[in-house]
Amino acid sequence: MKKNLRICKFYSIFATIFETYRNMKRKEEHFAPMWELNSLWETLTDRERELIDQQVEIVHFAKNAVIHRDGEESKYMYMLLRGKVRIYKEGVGQRLQIIRLLKPYDIFGYRACIAEGAYNSSASAFEDCMAYRLDREFFTQLVRENGALCYAVMQMMARDLAIAEIKAVNLTQKHIRGRLAESLLLLLKNYGYEADNRTIAMLMPREDLANMSNMTTANAIRTLSQFAQEQVVAIEGRRIQILDEKALEKISRLG
Repeated sequence: MKKNLRICKFYSIFATIFETYRNMKRKEEHFAPMWELNSLWETLTDRERELIDQQVEIVHFAKNAVIHRDGEESKYMYMLLRGKVRIYKEGVGQRLQIIRLLKPYDIFGYRACIAEGAYNSSASAFEDCMAYRLDREFFTQLVRENGALCYAVMQMMARDLAIAEIKAVNLTQKHIRGRLAESLLLLLKNYGYEADNRTIAMLMPREDLANMSNMTTANAIRTLSQFAQEQVVAIEGRRIQILDEKALEKISRLG
């Protein structure tokens, strides 16, 4: 009996410590409201902001966790708060085609919510991530009732469509050197440099770099090595340094 009491007391103390730690983490994970982080939300009324405060959730995703899958019925739209996310399609032989790379405060999953249908692509975390999440019904109600927000969503959708069209053409018409150069420039545009102003602030596995560029991993490794021999880039494991950005732009442009 005494042994059981000691065990119960131990678990009670452990539960108290765990709950205290979890509350501390919640305080550390304070973020500004959505409308201060992305201009999409700047047209919200005071009442709509109050409603969002009541409805929004902060969700966590571990590295490589799937956030939503292609073909799943849409339930939420997201705004990334921390980390990096890939949007991709899975093709023949489970080969992935990375469509977009997201950075903090980017919005995703919204198109399927507006269409009130299934997600037409998958999303997963490159690294541990956090995101704001809004329920589909709540989000679509906001869009229906706020004309300025509806127009802002239309503009965002139009920009995403234009980017997708350009990428589709480039992936089919450019040589593999041009495609890989374009992918490196996109990584640079999205994530910038590290403190040395040379290293792309994104540790991209070669397989993912290949999936971005619509080529095999072997071709991506070989072409990246050619860029290094030409002193356009330098490679240190998964770290890629841009030595000659203008040369990289020229390769991308000429395809």
